Amino acid sequence: MSNFGASLSGSGLGRLLERLDPDPERAALAYESLRRTLLSFFNWRGAWAPDACADETLDRLAARLEQGLAVADVRPFARGIARLVLLESYRRPEARAARADERELTRLASPPQPEPEPPRECLERCLAELPAEGRDLILRYYVNQGRLKIENRRRLAAELGTSEGGLRSRAQRLRDGLERCINRCLGEAGATRNGDGTHKDV
Repeated sequence: MSNFGASLSGSGLGRLLERLDPDPERAALAYESLRRTLLSFFNWRGAWAPDACADETLDRLAARLEQGLAVADVRPFARGIARLVLLESYRRPEARAARADERELTRLASPPQPEPEPPRECLERCLAELPAEGRDLILRYYVNQGRLKIENRRRLAAELGTSEGGLRSRAQRLRDGLERCINRCLGEAGATRNGDGTHKDV
């Protein structure tokens, strides 16, 4: 994400404030309110550097307005940009290091029917819905292979102040919930493809 953290131009900020409210004072309040909403969005989903993500979203929104893009309502448009910034934040080196190896988790997203929603999208959506602590635990739990995996889980259990059996139980509960979420996500994708809002059994 090469332009992450780009600064907001004066003209772009002015255009954004005008779109939020013609009154300067109310526009400033609306801007702060929008930023708080974005910050909550990124915090809740465990984004890397939520403050930077919120600012990046506003930067991109202002840039689109400055380029003359016709936007009927800037608030829902900002939410759309925020979803893209969120996915980009997951791919940053800092976030990737924290999330570690997801190969075993990806196997949970095996499609149950033809032409599914890409499993990676369902996995990322369901990971984002986990509390930050649970997401960190499940991703760290599946790091490495063989002896390195055993040693990693032993260290993780010690950090959490629990036994290896207790850690295994917590990870299994998280994995079960994640698997249900992924299956639901894939089912919703299938219902959308059916075009009638229902999921057809196969």
